[in-house]
Amino acid sequence: MNLLQLQKHIAIELQLSEKQVINTIKLLTDGATIPFISRYRKEMTDGLDEVKVGEISELYDKLLDLERRKETVVKTIDEQGKMTDELRERIDNCLNANELEDLYLPFKPKRRTRAEIAREKGLEPLAKMIMSQNDGNVEQMARRFVNEKVASIEEAVHGAQDIIAEWVNESESARTVIRKIFAYQGVITSKIIKGKEEEAQKYRDYFDVSEKLTRCSSHRLLAMRRGEAEGFLRVSISPSDDEYCMERLEQIFVRKRSTESSLIVHQAVKDGYKRLLKPSIETEFAAESKEKADREAIRVFTENLTQLLLEPPLGQQRVLAIDPGFRTGCKMVALDAQGCLLYNETIYPHPPQNEYARAQSKLRKMVEQYDIQVIAIGNGTASRETEHFIKNTRYDRAVKVFVVSEKGASVYSASKIAREEFPDYDVTVRGAVSIGRRLMDPLAELVKIEPKAIGVGQYQHDVDQTALKKSLDRTVENAVNKVGVDLNTASKHLLTYISGLGATLAQNIVNYRTDNGAFTGRKQLLKVPKMGAKTFEQAAGFLRITDADNPLDNSNVHPESYPIVEKMAKHLNIDVKNLIGNKEFLQKIDLRQFITDKTGLPTLTDIITELEKPGRDPRKSVKILEFDDKVKNITDLKTGMELPAIIINITDFGAFADIGIKENGLIHKSQLSETYITNPSDVVSLHQHVKVSVLEVDIERKRIQLKLIEK
Repeated sequence: MNLLQLQKHIAIELQLSEKQVINTIKLLTDGATIPFISRYRKEMTDGLDEVKVGEISELYDKLLDLERRKETVVKTIDEQGKMTDELRERIDNCLNANELEDLYLPFKPKRRTRAEIAREKGLEPLAKMIMSQNDGNVEQMARRFVNEKVASIEEAVHGAQDIIAEWVNESESARTVIRKIFAYQGVITSKIIKGKEEEAQKYRDYFDVSEKLTRCSSHRLLAMRRGEAEGFLRVSISPSDDEYCMERLEQIFVRKRSTESSLIVHQAVKDGYKRLLKPSIETEFAAESKEKADREAIRVFTENLTQLLLEPPLGQQRVLAIDPGFRTGCKMVALDAQGCLLYNETIYPHPPQNEYARAQSKLRKMVEQYDIQVIAIGNGTASRETEHFIKNTRYDRAVKVFVVSEKGASVYSASKIAREEFPDYDVTVRGAVSIGRRLMDPLAELVKIEPKAIGVGQYQHDVDQTALKKSLDRTVENAVNKVGVDLNTASKHLLTYISGLGATLAQNIVNYRTDNGAFTGRKQLLKVPKMGAKTFEQAAGFLRITDADNPLDNSNVHPESYPIVEKMAKHLNIDVKNLIGNKEFLQKIDLRQFITDKTGLPTLTDIITELEKPGRDPRKSVKILEFDDKVKNITDLKTGMELPAIIINITDFGAFADIGIKENGLIHKSQLSETYITNPSDVVSLHQHVKVSVLEVDIERKRIQLKLIEK
């Protein structure tokens, strides 16, 4: 299949115009990144966002994989000398992986199956005679094949049946029929393996379950498959009516039920269905349903991760960060406005030490000595107790107090990145630094942590890890480029995700900065080793420089568009510096005067929007949430209580909320809205402050059911 046909198929599949798909694929194959295409090539794509560009890229890669598979299939069939013009054309036009494998199956090199053994004994001609289902005597036909390899008539007939059974399995029409029945009436069944009941209590909801595959939600299917992988459950997929499957197959293969040969074919069809065809199609549907569940779980994960990465930053303020604890104490670190570690200390205000007064003295001293403006407390063990201690301490100034998610902080603290940043400090200090920096700039800190460790998805360890990594990397890349970074302060890890860069160039930028001082203009990037013109084009618009020689270098206006801005300024008889941020002058510009062959209204509109507020951060402002002081643990909860909460994870079955105690509560999607919803993300977002009411508390299982009452 040629490129144009592939592009047409993608356009139909994604409901886009051919122009959008053709131009996007051209840009991708020329080395353009998804963030660059979606922001700076809107004229070529008719304004496709990064999600649509990503979908085109993904489907194009999938179709290219299919084309490579076709090459293998064609080569194998050609080598056997069995290729026909009709078969070649069907393979060439095929756009479905299952259909391609059906076409290939009769020619696929086989291991030594029962049918292959029968062929080696010379029984394929007998199978063809029986398959013709004439009125001939089967015993007489079979007798001719009895020899030193075939001991009896019965053995000959059984061998022929094995060959016919394999034909049934390899029949394209048979596979299509059974596949359609599976799709329409397939049922997934999960049963506990006998004797495993006690060990498998966490899977007790799946000890004896049967439901239509099309209605089985992603999280339920992944839970069953996890239980199966751990050896507790037996999971299968089958049609609800095997007899109907047999009836349909007999319509294809059995001509006259009255003849002896037809009865043998009937038996062979039954054997072929049960032993070969049904298990084969079940394997297909198991893989497809798992892939679909994976996609849904990955979608949920990426949506949550996007929200987490774009969480409101505190900005550059001096922070005292605390990793709370009881026996091991509370680790405190003082950070300057750039997040650099100034000092660390451990205090023991809680049991068993109870050094309350001494801890207060050390805390006050650190706040005063390091001019602290904000205190950040990790939300793990002893968080509420530490928050109470912090708020009951008097300071010489007003200090804001935030409780910060510490998920992933322990992973970071033990990582190679953390060891490189803080070689002289232990994991507890590194963890506290991460908590403080996460408040200051969540994006800059979270890029250092493997996304799976952040804990905002469902069954992330059960899904296809290659697909998950690809999707999460793209999510991080999109988030970083959406916000943009300061070229002179961004870490190597943050720079790695900038469009077109990668680890080597990110390190080279940091090295150049160290050796030559701060960048004063974007053009200096071309002096960085291995930075070519193409990479500069992809990256420059996402890298900003505060106090640059050219004020446009602190905006997301791409350098290729600087001449347009200069023309706009000249048209108004002012310089570029006075044009930036001047809404009165910007509103006077008639964009139609600046349209060129390469630059249209979409880009010009973006330029004006950016010039109004250059370098603006698309993220919102950080907010403080006050939990209910009367609720310290799960035993304090009562049905009907109304509590402030924060959404900490979103799944396809609901949202989990932190209500200020160790256990989080679940707001099932049926309790998120008065109307039916399919996607909880349509109602709530990660780290959104909400009010909930308590529906049910199961202290034994440590489960809390909540209802959303206010957003």
